[in-house]
Amino acid sequence: MFDTFFPDEYVVSTYVIPFEKLYEEGYKGLVFDIDNTLVPHGAPADERAVKLFERLRKMGFSTCLISNNQEPRVRPFAEKVESKFVCNAHKPSTKNYRKAMEIMGTDLAHTIFIGDQLFTDVYGAKRTGMRNILVKPIHPKEEIQIVLKRYLEKIVLYFYMKERKK
Repeated sequence: MFDTFFPDEYVVSTYVIPFEKLYEEGYKGLVFDIDNTLVPHGAPADERAVKLFERLRKMGFSTCLISNNQEPRVRPFAEKVESKFVCNAHKPSTKNYRKAMEIMGTDLAHTIFIGDQLFTDVYGAKRTGMRNILVKPIHPKEEIQIVLKRYLEKIVLYFYMKERKK
């Protein structure tokens, strides 16, 4: 019933994902959400994010940020981590997941999406046919509409974890 929203993988943090292994498996493009995936909600790009994107570039990855935020939030972040970006993405619409791949020059077989929300990030990636990794939110402080969705996410994640144990 909830499997439409189940992530392909679920990890504690973006910063523990084995990117080297993903590159060896043939993935060349990484699409990221920003808020609570790379930094706390509304925070600027920090040293940890900058170093991650530097490491990813050295490995050979192309990156693209897709965010439902507007350009004044997304552009400075993207510039600091030196990544391509799509703002005002209207996730879970599939249009901008596809645009991100077009910008990076990758395709579904070689691209992974990483984000912290089931009903926007993961659902949009799944609808696009893109492999996805759900990460736990970095910080509990969020906008009210996200807080409300988190309660529903807990229900879906309960069934996801139950299914994984089988």
